[in-house]
Amino acid sequence: MLPTIQSHPVAAVPGMIQWPGKNGRNGNHNLIELRDLVKVYQTPAGDFPALKGIHLSVEPGEFVVVVGKSGSGKTTMINMLTGIDRPTSGEVIVGGVPIHKLDENQMSRWRGRNLGVVFQFFQLLPTLTILENITLPMDLCNAYPLRERKARAMHLLEQVEIAENAHKLPSELSGGQQQRAAIARALANDPPILAADEPTGNLDSRTASTIFELFQTLVEQGKTLLVVTHDNDLAAQASRIVELADGGMLRS
Repeated sequence: MLPTIQSHPVAAVPGMIQWPGKNGRNGNHNLIELRDLVKVYQTPAGDFPALKGIHLSVEPGEFVVVVGKSGSGKTTMINMLTGIDRPTSGEVIVGGVPIHKLDENQMSRWRGRNLGVVFQFFQLLPTLTILENITLPMDLCNAYPLRERKARAMHLLEQVEIAENAHKLPSELSGGQQQRAAIARALANDPPILAADEPTGNLDSRTASTIFELFQTLVEQGKTLLVVTHDNDLAAQASRIVELADGGMLRS
């Protein structure tokens, strides 16, 4: 098992949306709430309902996996949570904050501190070293004193067991190593929540299983995870499975 990733105070970002704590100042135990979430895309063929009244509550420390066939609405739901997209109607409440009401600047500040995002295609900046990729979120959010950022980045790389690759470019790493680096980057500002969209989709089964083991370790350390995957075997390792079909929820 990986050693505990240490948390440290993060410098406040001017105008930042403050995180209200695990149970929220509003007394609600749920960390994430999707309420009657609807998303309709306009297409040349007419309106396409990607989400049809989704209700989902996630408590602090849960490891929730979202499964479903292609086109079921999995990625759309994750995009609602991360603020990458906005709902047509309904609410997205995270830590008591109605993030669907935030403007783009507020959303950027809130997401930078409160949410780590892991993508299928890693999204590491190709001209920066792995170490620089991980310090970048700290630089953008002015998190941690400047003199401590490289040390924290190295600490995170040690936790995901690729510290020896700190000064390499992403193209010099395997897919599994790049995904580990992407997870370290998502943890840079010590967010309480990680959201991942098909994070093992480009990895072989053995490497994918290792990434899920890392996710389980993060949950044991207090993180809350919401992960989209098409792999039912990996999904079975989570504490809870949510299944979508045709924009609606089959089970939760």
